[in-house]
Amino acid sequence: MDPIALSIFSSRIEAVCDEMGAVLRRTAFSPNIKDRLDFSCAVFDAEGELCAQAAHIPVHLGSMAYAMHDIVARLEWESGDMVVVNDPYLGGTHLPDVTLIAPVFVQGRLMGFVANRAHHADIGAATPGSMPISSTLEEEGMIIPPSHVRRGGELQSEVLENIVRATGNPRDSHGDFSAQISANQSGVARLEELIGEFGTEDYEQGLIALNDYGERLARASLGQIPDGHYTFEDVMDDDGQGHMDIPIRVCLEVKAGNIRVDFEGTAAQVGGNINCPLSVAAAGVLYVFRCLMPSQTPACAGSFRPIRIHAPEACLLNARRPAAVAAGNVETSTRVVDVVMGALAQAIPERMPAASHGSMNNLAMGGDLSTGGWSYYETIGGGMGAGRYGGGLSAVQTHMTNTLNTPVESLEMHYPLQLRRYAIRRNSGGRGQRRGGDGIVREYDFLAETTVTLLTERRRHAPWGVAGGAAGQTGINRFNGREIPAKTSFKAGPGDRLSIETPGGGGWGEP
Repeated sequence: MDPIALSIFSSRIEAVCDEMGAVLRRTAFSPNIKDRLDFSCAVFDAEGELCAQAAHIPVHLGSMAYAMHDIVARLEWESGDMVVVNDPYLGGTHLPDVTLIAPVFVQGRLMGFVANRAHHADIGAATPGSMPISSTLEEEGMIIPPSHVRRGGELQSEVLENIVRATGNPRDSHGDFSAQISANQSGVARLEELIGEFGTEDYEQGLIALNDYGERLARASLGQIPDGHYTFEDVMDDDGQGHMDIPIRVCLEVKAGNIRVDFEGTAAQVGGNINCPLSVAAAGVLYVFRCLMPSQTPACAGSFRPIRIHAPEACLLNARRPAAVAAGNVETSTRVVDVVMGALAQAIPERMPAASHGSMNNLAMGGDLSTGGWSYYETIGGGMGAGRYGGGLSAVQTHMTNTLNTPVESLEMHYPLQLRRYAIRRNSGGRGQRRGGDGIVREYDFLAETTVTLLTERRRHAPWGVAGGAAGQTGINRFNGREIPAKTSFKAGPGDRLSIETPGGGGWGEP
């Protein structure tokens, strides 16, 4: 393909992902999907290699890109099939993130797959929000191995009903799964049309050209990093089970544009739920290096060919069943970004920002699920780390998540909650030549009996600065004015108030 034709080819595949996302958002029932946009869509080739993705959630997309090859190789595929899976040890991230995969056949030939992953606030855990303070995977909800939800075009009603019955709100759950099915059906139809227009041979040649182009851009960009070994260490505050200051170590070996990312020396998997499968750690790594590449770099497998990742088995970043992983996807993945960026700051300090707020500040809550109660989950933004050319943004999501906030109106309309305060946490960003962004203050008044779970980080260890910049402030969680742990679960009732103050970002340069 000539350059213009290749650009159009790439954009048309990306448009398939965008349309899938639009269908999913507009047909979903839960605020988690339709308001916060906690979902992702992508297209893969017949081997499960990434071809394109929409600009959705980095931790979803990076982990799917890393693990899809193994998922699709496990099954025999037929036209009209659709498979559902959430098992973190079989290509998932954590149990609330449920993935639906559908093959695309043209003229009887398997040409690729479409997939979407969406966060379900209720996947059958004992506590509302399905983000418990867990110590085993089984405590975190229903584990779905790769299972056919459609077979040869026929809905497998029993499979779907078994899943939604495990939740406390089957109506909303059924609606969200139906939205995911519809999104994949849209993706299959559009990709079939695209391949039919190009022809199977030209489509496959286009994918080869696209991957080769992505690899050239990646090598040209990564080749600007000086050869050498660069190390960095940071820690997780705790695991929710009494273990504190848990280290994550990385060594980047850079040689002629090839990168080996080695997490040797990282803590062993722990009793709490901050463990993660290797696919989640890989998502953090791939995200950082993708940020160094030109904006026109296609989101395809070729763009990641120069990067190799190693983490010891049974360590925090390559956990083994039945380790709990609910917070690994949201909190540990964020710290992976921090340590890789910290190592790169030694090699290319002028291009690396300070640490951002470093937590998705997870809040899960709801009423008694056994009596048809409600279940809600959200992440809260914070301060972005400053860089050489500008201060950090305030009150934003950063790095591994790309969700919106839940609007106050939607929150209060759907749930027995009142948002008492929602504001920028002034002066929480680190001082420096460029100041770090400020965090958020979000306060909730409870109007009914509620079970609350918090999974947060950067409450003990502040987001670091770069080039002499100061660290951002650590976050603080309070219940009725009393400081509470970073990871905790408790009961609230009418008249109670929860206040979450999220961390600021680190500063850049001497003040």
